[in-house]
Amino acid sequence: MRPADNEYPEYFRKYVSLVPEDAILDVLESQIAVIEALPGQTGAKETFAYGPGKWSVRELLGHVGDGERVFAYRALTFSRFNAVSLPGFDEVTWTPHGHFAAVPLRQLADEFVALRRANLQMLRRLEEPQWQAGGLGDNQPITVRALAYVMAGHVRHHLQVLRDRYGIG
Repeated sequence: MRPADNEYPEYFRKYVSLVPEDAILDVLESQIAVIEALPGQTGAKETFAYGPGKWSVRELLGHVGDGERVFAYRALTFSRFNAVSLPGFDEVTWTPHGHFAAVPLRQLADEFVALRRANLQMLRRLEEPQWQAGGLGDNQPITVRALAYVMAGHVRHHLQVLRDRYGIG
């Protein structure tokens, strides 16, 4: 079941809107193959940034991995009925400190795939009350169900950026 509009903050609407499907676990699973295929599509472009101050392809995928970790940790915490307030993350600060520009894209893709597979194992064990559970992320209420959609939409958003701005995909 899709999350209701009141299950997540307005700034995540763009990600949730990119996932019209109801079978969120299938969407999350399908993204594994897409990310696995990225290194084979980039060639020499993996260090390319489309403008000054913009991330390289490596940095973009590193950011996607950071997002996966943060959203999954929130989902894990809230699914355990721990409705605490978890901090936000500032991708402008985080991404340079991930040192992703020095990491081959294949390694970043493999890391994301490992994270996603582990997160899917966790999400598949949830019972309905856990999907409805929530807490605060970056001082905004959000449910576990909404976080799963944010995870999928965040990946879709950045894959679209790769297509539109980098000519990849």
